[in-house]
Amino acid sequence: MTHLTKIGLLAGLISIHFQASSQVTGTANFPKIGYTNVDVVMARLPESKAMQNQLEITKSQLEKAIDESIKEFQGKADNYQKTASQMTDLIRADKEKELENLQTRIQEMRSKAQYSLQDKQQQLMAPIQTKVNAAIQQVGKENAYAYIINMDGGEGTVPFILFASAEENNVTNLILEKLGVNPGQPEAPVKSEQSGPIPTTANPKPLPANKNSKQ
Repeated sequence: MTHLTKIGLLAGLISIHFQASSQVTGTANFPKIGYTNVDVVMARLPESKAMQNQLEITKSQLEKAIDESIKEFQGKADNYQKTASQMTDLIRADKEKELENLQTRIQEMRSKAQYSLQDKQQQLMAPIQTKVNAAIQQVGKENAYAYIINMDGGEGTVPFILFASAEENNVTNLILEKLGVNPGQPEAPVKSEQSGPIPTTANPKPLPANKNSKQ
């Protein structure tokens, strides 16, 4: 579903609500609509900062395991280059196969590590999202909002709200207070190093062809 389609559906829902209110009351009472930015709310929660720390720890552990495998490969590759000329064809072929298997294992480790990090993030994020959604529901009901709309649909997406003239309809502070966060308290600085993909720069050096090995 495209962003324009989503916005069109939202406008349609608001229009239906508006028409229903007019028919019942006989007046043009536009529904009360609030807005927030869920990403901003989540970033202010202590649970989100704890989640980021856990992701950094997990990422470091995965990177360490990959680095150790790369060092193992490079050590065996160096030893192979030094001693290949003294090996029989059978031993040389066995060593080359071992090195090929190590390269394959490193690539598989890197791929699995990335999925593992993503799964860890989803597991840690789920209860935070549930908590934020519950707070939004409470704020909406307690303040008689017909809708509370997310200001931003996510990174790289078109915001659902392009203009808002009434700041009183920004319910972000109400949601933060509901979550036990003081909106006026300065946000703690975020570490510049964010959890991201497992780096691919530290690749094992390819095994040079040995002139003594058979093609």
